[in-house]
Amino acid sequence: MRFAKTFAALATAAAIIVPAVPAQAGTAGPRWTGAWSAAVQQPSPGGLPGSSNWSQAGFERQSVRQVVRATGAGVAVRIKISNLYGTAPLTVSGATVAKAAAGAAVRPATLRPATFSLRPYTVIPAGQELVSDPIPLPVQALDRLAVTLYFQGATGPATFHDVSSATSYRASGDHRFDPHGTAFTDTSQSWYFLSGVDVLNPATRGAVVAFGDSVTDGTGSTQDTDNRYPDQLAERLVAAGRPLTVLNSGISGNRLLSDHPLFGERGLARFQGDVLDKPGVRTVIVMEGINDITFQDSPVTAEQVIAGHRELIRLAHTRGITIVGGTIMPFKGNPWLYPDGTPEPFALERIRDQVNTWIRTSGEYDAVADFEHVLLSPTDPDRLRPEFNVRDGQAGDWLHPNDAGLNAMAETIDLTCL
Repeated sequence: MRFAKTFAALATAAAIIVPAVPAQAGTAGPRWTGAWSAAVQQPSPGGLPGSSNWSQAGFERQSVRQVVRATGAGVAVRIKISNLYGTAPLTVSGATVAKAAAGAAVRPATLRPATFSLRPYTVIPAGQELVSDPIPLPVQALDRLAVTLYFQGATGPATFHDVSSATSYRASGDHRFDPHGTAFTDTSQSWYFLSGVDVLNPATRGAVVAFGDSVTDGTGSTQDTDNRYPDQLAERLVAAGRPLTVLNSGISGNRLLSDHPLFGERGLARFQGDVLDKPGVRTVIVMEGINDITFQDSPVTAEQVIAGHRELIRLAHTRGITIVGGTIMPFKGNPWLYPDGTPEPFALERIRDQVNTWIRTSGEYDAVADFEHVLLSPTDPDRLRPEFNVRDGQAGDWLHPNDAGLNAMAETIDLTCL
């Protein structure tokens, strides 16, 4: 059955500025569901050692092409552009969406212009986001899409997502409709301004949001392979024929209880925008707290972390959203926590163990994803399994699982609880 006969019919859902607290779900109109997302952060030099990005410099007379993967099918798409951390209005001179080819190239026959209230350009006020008009590009679940944004004037510092585990491309001049990748000579491992891709599909039952820190974000996964655990969960859902999308709202280094200039707003503050306000959200999987426990510039107790989790549960249930608690990973041997080979900090492990015990046994979460159980070593309950710590034949950091470990996380989630 055709859900929309013409693009004009789709345009009934025209571009809107998204306020800080959008309207509740369930309003009349076409059924949009989030199919890809990135939790945005304030401009910064980046949180990983030796990292660099384009967020502080911003863009001028440049095109930025970003490749993302849609986790659900639809007869049309729309994009969300964020200026949440901008200090001045952001002028987007134009945008296109296409199905991605190799590198920065796209499939020419799929190139579509994005419009905003039927205009090819838009201005987004500081502190706000904007959703495009519907774009008549049919997509299948797991299609890779290339979104190209062109900025004629200076943007100023860019709202961005630091650790993308994907390559973004930059070219001088307007290359929105350029199907080739040769002009895009500069690359980055972050996402800029783009914060969401939604699909229009009445058959989709809703979205599952993965909310957390670097392990959810995909730090440690292989670049440009979509092997983050939420990606692999999406693949399971597609293989099982379950019409649910998966959104990644992880931020590397993020904390549940406190803000950080490099690692985003605290989980308690960003839960509204990064979970509750996502279109079609049905379930959220939470794995937060390890950075609160291990970053000792602001020591916390198990009771404080548990109280933070309880607040997330309350917020989700207020909106009728199912919430799944993910246990916190082991971290013994991590070089940032053990720079001198110091003995295990048992006090920190006790906090993690207490929080995990509460997640498993309290019954306050609607369901539990026992990530720790599938990741920990059978010979050392505080250490990652060695086979999940190897990358390219070398030992990892004993905190961020490799692709196989991230797949084990996705596999341990009970699909029926979603």
